Amino acid sequence: MRKHPILVGLGKRIRELRIERGWSQENFANECGLDRSYYGGVERGERNVAAINLAKVAEVLGVRVGDLFPD
Repeated sequence: MRKHPILVGLGKRIRELRIERGWSQENFANECGLDRSYYGGVERGERNVAAINLAKVAEVLGVRVGDLFPD
C-alpha cells in the first residue's frame, strides 16, 4: 500500500515538532489521549488522521492545526 504524500508530510512535521519539544512518542500520544500505535501510524503517514485528533495534537504542541502541515 502506497502512502499518500500529504499524510507522510503531515506525520513528518508532527514528529519534528514533538521531538523539538522533547516528548517521547508514547508520552505524547498519552498526553493527546491517543493510542500509541495509532499515533505511531500518524507519524509514519499510514493513518488518515481525523480532524478532532489533529486538533488534539495541535493543542498539546501549542500550535495551530495549519502549522502541522508542511509548506
